[in-house]
Amino acid sequence: MPADTDPTGDAGAAEEPDTGLLDELLDEIYHGQERISQADIYRRAVAAELPAVLLTRIAALPQGEYAVDEAADLLGGSAA
Repeated sequence: MPADTDPTGDAGAAEEPDTGLLDELLDEIYHGQERISQADIYRRAVAAELPAVLLTRIAALPQGEYAVDEAADLLGGSAA
């Protein structure tokens, strides 16, 4: 057995979600829109079948409208 093999199979702690999916969603829903409500972002995220961890982040946003850069900053994405 190689010395760098982890016999426990534990590849590491909880992984960060793929924010590429979030960035793609934000790019799509903000196309031609300046501000979008938290509820609309959440509905579109559910329809796009984003991972539960990203849905939880979106659900945790305070109600209101967000510009794409605000939403990306708060959700951990990089869309602009």
